[in-house]
Amino acid sequence: MLASVGVRLLAASRGKVSLVCVSRRLCTKHPETPASLPDSEPPEQRRPKKDPVECSVLLFPGQGSQFVGMGRGLLQYPNVKEMFTVAQKILGYDLLSLCLQGPEEELQRTVHCQPAVFVTSLAAVERLNHENPKAIEMCVAAAGFSVGEFAALVFSGAMNFAEALYVVKVRAEAMQRASELVPSGMLSVVGRPQAQYKHACLQAKEHCMSLGIEEPVCSVANYLFPDGRVIAGHQQALEFLQQNSRHLQFMRTKPLPVSGAFHTELMESATEPLREVRRPDINVYSNVDGKRYMNEKHVRRQLVTQVVSPVKWEQTLHEMYERTHGKKFPYTYEVGPGNQLGATLQRCNMKAFKTYEHVDVTIHEED
Repeated sequence: MLASVGVRLLAASRGKVSLVCVSRRLCTKHPETPASLPDSEPPEQRRPKKDPVECSVLLFPGQGSQFVGMGRGLLQYPNVKEMFTVAQKILGYDLLSLCLQGPEEELQRTVHCQPAVFVTSLAAVERLNHENPKAIEMCVAAAGFSVGEFAALVFSGAMNFAEALYVVKVRAEAMQRASELVPSGMLSVVGRPQAQYKHACLQAKEHCMSLGIEEPVCSVANYLFPDGRVIAGHQQALEFLQQNSRHLQFMRTKPLPVSGAFHTELMESATEPLREVRRPDINVYSNVDGKRYMNEKHVRRQLVTQVVSPVKWEQTLHEMYERTHGKKFPYTYEVGPGNQLGATLQRCNMKAFKTYEHVDVTIHEED
Protein backbone atom coordinates (compact mmCIF):
# COMPACT_ATOMS: atom_id res chain seq x y z
CA MET A 1 0.00 0.00 0.00
CA LEU A 2 1.28 3.46 -0.86
CA ALA A 3 2.05 5.56 2.18
CA SER A 4 3.01 9.14 2.91
CA VAL A 5 5.75 11.43 1.76
CA GLY A 6 9.22 9.96 1.15
CA VAL A 7 12.11 11.79 2.76
CA ARG A 8 15.74 10.95 2.02
CA LEU A 9 18.59 13.02 3.42
CA LEU A 10 22.32 13.00 3.50
CA ALA A 11 23.50 12.73 7.10
CA ALA A 12 26.80 14.49 6.59
CA SER A 13 28.03 13.82 10.09
CA ARG A 14 27.75 10.05 9.55
CA GLY A 15 28.30 10.00 5.81
CA LYS A 16 25.30 7.84 4.98
CA VAL A 17 21.78 8.16 3.62
CA SER A 18 18.84 7.84 6.00
CA LEU A 19 15.18 7.32 5.29
CA VAL A 20 13.08 9.51 7.56
CA CYS A 21 9.54 9.11 6.25
CA VAL A 22 7.71 6.31 4.53
CA SER A 23 8.19 6.37 0.77
CA ARG A 24 4.96 7.47 -0.81
CA ARG A 25 5.76 5.93 -4.15
CA LEU A 26 7.32 2.61 -3.24
CA CYS A 27 6.34 1.52 0.26
CA THR A 28 4.09 -1.53 0.36
CA LYS A 29 4.13 -1.93 4.12
CA HIS A 30 1.80 -0.60 6.78
CA PRO A 31 2.20 3.18 7.06
CA GLU A 32 3.26 2.96 10.69
CA THR A 33 6.32 0.84 9.89
CA PRO A 34 8.75 2.82 7.72
CA ALA A 35 10.42 0.75 5.03
CA SER A 36 14.16 0.66 4.35
CA LEU A 37 15.22 1.58 0.86
CA PRO A 38 18.60 1.06 -0.81
CA ASP A 39 20.76 4.07 -1.52
CA SER A 40 20.18 3.72 -5.25
CA GLU A 41 16.91 5.02 -6.68
CA PRO A 42 14.55 2.08 -7.46
CA PRO A 43 12.84 1.87 -10.85
CA GLU A 44 9.82 4.13 -11.14
CA GLN A 45 6.43 2.53 -10.53
CA ARG A 46 3.30 4.11 -11.93
CA ARG A 47 0.10 4.01 -9.93
CA PRO A 48 -2.99 2.08 -11.02
CA LYS A 49 -6.26 3.81 -11.79
CA LYS A 50 -8.38 4.71 -8.76
CA ASP A 51 -12.11 4.50 -8.21
CA PRO A 52 -13.26 8.15 -8.63
CA VAL A 53 -15.83 7.69 -5.87
CA GLU A 54 -13.06 7.07 -3.30
CA CYS A 55 -10.36 9.41 -4.63
CA SER A 56 -8.78 12.19 -2.60
CA VAL A 57 -7.03 15.50 -3.27
CA LEU A 58 -4.47 17.21 -1.02
CA LEU A 59 -4.04 20.98 -0.74
CA PHE A 60 -0.89 22.51 0.82
CA PRO A 61 -1.04 26.07 2.25
CA GLY A 62 1.51 28.83 1.73
CA GLN A 63 3.06 31.76 3.54
CA GLY A 64 0.60 33.62 5.75
CA SER A 65 -0.90 30.48 7.25
CA GLN A 66 1.81 30.17 9.92
CA PHE A 67 1.18 30.76 13.62
CA VAL A 68 3.00 30.07 16.87
CA GLY A 69 2.01 26.65 18.19
CA MET A 70 1.63 24.94 14.83
CA GLY A 71 2.94 21.39 14.84
CA ARG A 72 2.12 20.77 18.50
CA GLY A 73 -0.49 18.16 17.57
CA LEU A 74 1.81 16.30 15.18
CA LEU A 75 4.85 15.30 17.23
CA GLN A 76 3.46 11.95 18.35
CA TYR A 77 3.02 10.67 14.80
CA PRO A 78 5.67 8.51 13.13
CA ASN A 79 8.61 10.35 11.54
CA VAL A 80 7.56 13.90 12.46
CA LYS A 81 10.27 14.54 15.05
CA GLU A 82 12.84 13.15 12.61
CA MET A 83 11.60 15.58 9.94
CA PHE A 84 12.21 18.54 12.24
CA THR A 85 15.64 17.13 13.18
CA VAL A 86 16.56 16.98 9.50
CA ALA A 87 15.21 20.51 9.07
CA GLN A 88 17.45 21.79 11.87
CA LYS A 89 20.51 20.36 10.12
CA ILE A 90 19.59 21.89 6.77
CA LEU A 91 18.42 25.28 8.06
CA GLY A 92 20.96 25.74 10.82
CA TYR A 93 18.41 26.66 13.51
CA ASP A 94 15.77 24.92 15.64
CA LEU A 95 12.67 25.12 13.43
CA LEU A 96 10.54 23.05 15.82
CA SER A 97 11.17 25.43 18.71
CA LEU A 98 10.34 28.40 16.48
CA CYS A 99 7.06 26.78 15.39
CA LEU A 100 6.02 25.83 18.90
CA GLN A 101 7.26 28.79 20.95
CA GLY A 102 8.05 31.62 18.56
CA PRO A 103 8.72 34.47 19.04
CA GLU A 104 5.96 35.40 16.61
CA GLU A 105 7.89 38.23 14.96
CA GLU A 106 10.65 35.77 14.03
CA LEU A 107 8.21 33.15 12.72
CA GLN A 108 6.51 35.80 10.57
CA ARG A 109 9.75 36.64 8.75
CA THR A 110 9.80 35.24 5.21
CA VAL A 111 13.14 33.54 5.78
CA HIS A 112 11.60 31.49 8.62
CA CYS A 113 7.91 31.09 7.85
CA GLN A 114 8.35 29.48 4.43
CA PRO A 115 10.42 26.53 5.73
CA ALA A 116 8.10 26.34 8.75
CA VAL A 117 4.96 26.01 6.63
CA PHE A 118 6.69 23.54 4.30
CA VAL A 119 7.79 21.16 7.06
CA THR A 120 4.61 21.47 9.13
CA SER A 121 2.48 20.68 6.09
CA LEU A 122 4.39 17.51 5.32
CA ALA A 123 4.21 16.59 9.01
CA ALA A 124 0.42 16.96 8.71
CA VAL A 125 0.55 14.39 5.89
CA GLU A 126 2.04 11.97 8.43
CA ARG A 127 -0.96 12.54 10.68
CA LEU A 128 -3.38 11.96 7.83
CA ASN A 129 -1.51 8.82 6.85
CA HIS A 130 -1.71 7.53 10.43
CA GLU A 131 -5.41 8.31 10.92
CA ASN A 132 -6.69 7.70 7.40
CA PRO A 133 -4.14 5.82 5.26
CA LYS A 134 -6.72 5.33 2.52
CA ALA A 135 -6.73 9.10 1.91
CA ILE A 136 -3.04 8.82 1.00
CA GLU A 137 -3.35 5.62 -0.99
CA MET A 138 -6.27 6.97 -3.04
CA CYS A 139 -4.82 10.43 -3.64
CA VAL A 140 -4.92 11.36 -7.33
CA ALA A 141 -3.97 15.06 -7.25
CA ALA A 142 -2.26 17.73 -5.18
CA ALA A 143 -1.66 21.44 -5.32
CA GLY A 144 0.10 23.93 -3.09
CA PHE A 145 -0.20 27.67 -2.69
CA SER A 146 3.11 29.40 -3.43
CA VAL A 147 5.70 27.71 -1.17
CA GLY A 148 3.08 25.00 -0.60
CA GLU A 149 3.72 23.86 -4.15
CA PHE A 150 7.09 22.49 -3.02
CA ALA A 151 5.35 20.39 -0.36
CA ALA A 152 2.92 19.11 -2.99
CA LEU A 153 5.84 18.11 -5.21
CA VAL A 154 7.57 16.28 -2.36
CA PHE A 155 4.35 14.45 -1.57
CA SER A 156 3.99 13.48 -5.23
CA GLY A 157 7.50 12.02 -5.41
CA ALA A 158 8.84 14.72 -7.76
CA MET A 159 11.34 16.02 -5.19
CA ASN A 160 12.85 14.58 -2.03
CA PHE A 161 12.37 16.30 1.30
CA ALA A 162 15.95 17.37 1.95
CA GLU A 163 16.55 18.89 -1.46
CA ALA A 164 13.16 20.61 -1.53
CA LEU A 165 13.72 22.08 1.93
CA TYR A 166 17.10 23.43 0.84
CA VAL A 167 15.47 25.03 -2.22
CA VAL A 168 12.78 26.53 0.03
CA LYS A 169 15.51 27.86 2.34
CA VAL A 170 17.38 29.54 -0.52
CA ARG A 171 14.12 30.83 -2.01
CA ALA A 172 12.99 32.30 1.33
CA GLU A 173 16.34 33.98 1.94
CA ALA A 174 16.33 35.48 -1.56
CA MET A 175 12.73 36.70 -1.19
CA GLN A 176 13.59 38.22 2.18
CA ARG A 177 16.51 40.12 0.63
CA ALA A 178 14.44 41.22 -2.37
CA SER A 179 11.66 42.50 -0.11
CA GLU A 180 14.15 44.63 1.83
CA LEU A 181 15.36 46.46 -1.29
CA VAL A 182 12.11 48.37 -1.89
CA PRO A 183 9.26 49.30 0.51
CA SER A 184 6.56 47.00 -0.80
CA GLY A 185 3.78 44.69 0.31
CA MET A 186 0.56 42.87 -0.54
CA LEU A 187 -3.08 43.92 -0.26
CA SER A 188 -6.03 41.53 -0.08
CA VAL A 189 -8.95 42.86 -2.11
CA VAL A 190 -12.56 41.75 -2.44
CA GLY A 191 -14.19 43.67 -5.26
CA ARG A 192 -17.61 44.14 -6.75
CA PRO A 193 -18.37 42.35 -10.03
CA GLN A 194 -17.64 45.57 -11.95
CA ALA A 195 -14.21 46.08 -10.38
CA GLN A 196 -11.37 46.30 -12.92
CA TYR A 197 -8.23 45.17 -11.13
CA LYS A 198 -5.71 45.73 -13.92
CA HIS A 199 -7.00 49.25 -14.51
CA ALA A 200 -6.82 49.94 -10.76
CA CYS A 201 -3.19 48.78 -10.75
CA LEU A 202 -2.45 51.05 -13.71
CA GLN A 203 -3.88 54.03 -11.85
CA ALA A 204 -1.82 53.14 -8.78
CA LYS A 205 1.36 53.01 -10.87
CA GLU A 206 0.56 56.40 -12.42
CA HIS A 207 0.16 57.77 -8.89
CA CYS A 208 3.59 56.37 -7.96
CA MET A 209 5.19 57.98 -11.00
CA SER A 210 3.67 61.32 -9.95
CA LEU A 211 5.57 60.88 -6.68
CA GLY A 212 8.82 60.39 -8.56
CA ILE A 213 9.03 56.60 -8.28
CA GLU A 214 10.68 55.14 -11.36
CA GLU A 215 9.32 51.90 -12.80
CA PRO A 216 6.68 51.35 -10.11
CA VAL A 217 5.22 47.89 -9.63
CA CYS A 218 1.58 47.12 -8.89
CA SER A 219 -0.13 43.98 -10.17
CA VAL A 220 -2.42 41.11 -9.22
CA ALA A 221 -0.26 38.58 -7.34
CA ASN A 222 -2.93 36.03 -6.31
CA TYR A 223 -6.19 35.01 -7.95
CA LEU A 224 -8.06 33.52 -5.01
CA PHE A 225 -11.74 33.22 -5.93
CA PRO A 226 -14.27 35.15 -8.02
CA ASP A 227 -13.71 38.84 -7.18
CA GLY A 228 -11.07 37.91 -4.62
CA ARG A 229 -7.54 39.06 -5.41
CA VAL A 230 -4.26 39.93 -3.75
CA ILE A 231 -2.50 42.92 -5.28
CA ALA A 232 1.20 43.46 -4.67
CA GLY A 233 3.66 46.23 -5.40
CA HIS A 234 5.24 49.40 -4.08
CA GLN A 235 3.84 50.51 -0.74
CA GLN A 236 2.70 53.85 -2.17
CA ALA A 237 0.67 52.02 -4.83
CA LEU A 238 -1.10 49.90 -2.22
CA GLU A 239 -1.86 52.99 -0.13
CA PHE A 240 -3.42 54.60 -3.23
CA LEU A 241 -5.66 51.55 -3.74
CA GLN A 242 -6.83 51.65 -0.13
CA GLN A 243 -7.52 55.38 -0.20
CA ASN A 244 -9.52 55.07 -3.43
CA SER A 245 -11.17 51.72 -2.76
CA ARG A 246 -14.75 52.97 -3.07
CA HIS A 247 -14.08 54.64 -6.41
CA LEU A 248 -12.33 51.48 -7.63
CA GLN A 249 -15.34 49.28 -6.66
CA PHE A 250 -13.44 47.48 -3.90
CA MET A 251 -15.71 46.31 -1.09
CA ARG A 252 -12.89 45.35 1.27
CA THR A 253 -9.14 45.85 1.38
CA LYS A 254 -6.71 44.49 3.96
CA PRO A 255 -2.90 44.69 4.05
CA LEU A 256 -1.31 41.27 4.49
CA PRO A 257 1.35 40.62 7.16
CA VAL A 258 4.14 39.92 4.65
CA SER A 259 7.40 41.73 4.06
CA GLY A 260 7.30 42.27 0.31
CA ALA A 261 5.54 42.19 -3.05
CA PHE A 262 5.76 38.47 -3.64
CA HIS A 263 4.87 37.01 -7.04
CA THR A 264 5.72 40.24 -8.86
CA GLU A 265 8.74 41.43 -10.82
CA LEU A 266 10.16 42.89 -7.59
CA MET A 267 11.13 39.30 -6.73
CA GLU A 268 13.26 38.87 -9.88
CA SER A 269 16.45 38.50 -7.82
CA ALA A 270 14.87 35.57 -5.92
CA THR A 271 14.54 33.21 -8.89
CA GLU A 272 16.66 30.09 -8.41
CA PRO A 273 17.29 27.22 -10.85
CA LEU A 274 16.36 23.70 -9.77
CA ARG A 275 18.40 20.56 -10.30
CA GLU A 276 16.97 17.20 -9.24
CA VAL A 277 13.29 16.98 -10.14
CA ARG A 278 11.33 13.91 -11.21
CA ARG A 279 7.99 13.47 -12.86
CA PRO A 280 5.20 13.53 -10.21
CA ASP A 281 3.44 10.24 -9.52
CA ILE A 282 0.09 12.00 -9.31
CA ASN A 283 -1.32 15.13 -10.89
CA VAL A 284 0.28 18.25 -9.40
CA TYR A 285 -0.97 21.62 -10.57
CA SER A 286 1.22 24.64 -11.22
CA ASN A 287 0.60 28.04 -9.62
CA VAL A 288 1.77 29.74 -12.80
CA ASP A 289 -1.10 28.67 -15.06
CA GLY A 290 -3.28 26.29 -13.04
CA LYS A 291 -2.38 23.37 -15.31
CA ARG A 292 -0.93 20.04 -14.23
CA TYR A 293 2.77 19.35 -14.62
CA MET A 294 3.61 17.15 -17.61
CA ASN A 295 7.23 16.19 -16.94
CA GLU A 296 10.34 17.09 -14.95
CA LYS A 297 11.43 19.83 -17.37
CA HIS A 298 8.02 21.43 -17.02
CA VAL A 299 8.36 21.38 -13.21
CA ARG A 300 11.78 23.04 -13.31
CA ARG A 301 10.68 25.72 -15.76
CA GLN A 302 7.52 26.66 -13.90
CA LEU A 303 9.05 26.75 -10.43
CA VAL A 304 11.76 29.15 -11.55
CA THR A 305 9.17 31.64 -12.80
CA GLN A 306 6.64 31.01 -10.02
CA VAL A 307 8.17 33.54 -7.64
CA VAL A 308 7.67 36.41 -10.12
CA SER A 309 4.31 35.22 -11.50
CA PRO A 310 0.84 35.56 -9.98
CA VAL A 311 -0.54 32.55 -8.13
CA LYS A 312 -3.54 31.44 -10.19
CA TRP A 313 -5.21 29.53 -7.39
CA GLU A 314 -8.78 30.06 -8.56
CA GLN A 315 -7.83 28.69 -11.97
CA THR A 316 -6.05 25.76 -10.30
CA LEU A 317 -9.17 24.80 -8.34
CA HIS A 318 -11.33 24.96 -11.45
CA GLU A 319 -8.87 22.72 -13.28
CA MET A 320 -8.57 20.21 -10.43
CA TYR A 321 -12.29 19.80 -9.83
CA GLU A 322 -13.55 19.95 -13.40
CA ARG A 323 -15.66 16.88 -14.13
CA THR A 324 -18.58 15.67 -16.14
CA HIS A 325 -22.10 16.17 -14.83
CA GLY A 326 -23.03 13.64 -12.17
CA LYS A 327 -19.47 12.56 -11.41
CA LYS A 328 -18.75 12.70 -7.68
CA PHE A 329 -16.14 15.02 -6.25
CA PRO A 330 -13.07 13.65 -4.46
CA TYR A 331 -12.41 14.00 -0.75
CA THR A 332 -10.27 17.08 -0.18
CA TYR A 333 -7.77 17.41 2.66
CA GLU A 334 -5.97 20.63 3.53
CA VAL A 335 -2.70 19.54 5.14
CA GLY A 336 -0.87 22.27 7.02
CA PRO A 337 -1.47 25.29 9.24
CA GLY A 338 -4.67 27.28 8.81
CA ASN A 339 -7.73 26.58 6.68
CA GLN A 340 -7.54 29.44 4.17
CA LEU A 341 -7.48 27.07 1.21
CA GLY A 342 -10.72 25.54 2.40
CA ALA A 343 -12.27 29.01 2.51
CA THR A 344 -11.20 29.70 -1.07
CA LEU A 345 -12.51 26.31 -2.19
CA GLN A 346 -15.86 27.16 -0.61
CA ARG A 347 -15.98 30.38 -2.64
CA CYS A 348 -14.95 28.63 -5.87
CA ASN A 349 -16.77 25.30 -5.71
CA MET A 350 -19.35 24.61 -3.01
CA LYS A 351 -19.97 21.05 -4.22
CA ALA A 352 -16.30 20.16 -3.88
CA PHE A 353 -16.16 21.86 -0.48
CA LYS A 354 -18.81 19.48 0.91
CA THR A 355 -16.16 16.74 1.14
CA TYR A 356 -13.41 19.05 2.44
CA GLU A 357 -11.57 18.37 5.71
CA HIS A 358 -8.72 20.18 7.44
CA VAL A 359 -5.94 18.14 9.06
CA ASP A 360 -5.29 19.96 12.33
CA VAL A 361 -1.68 20.70 13.24
CA THR A 362 -2.19 21.78 16.88
CA ILE A 363 -4.63 19.40 18.58
CA HIS A 364 -3.97 15.70 19.08
CA GLU A 365 -6.85 13.32 18.33
CA GLU A 366 -7.02 12.36 22.03
CA ASP A 367 -7.08 15.98 23.33
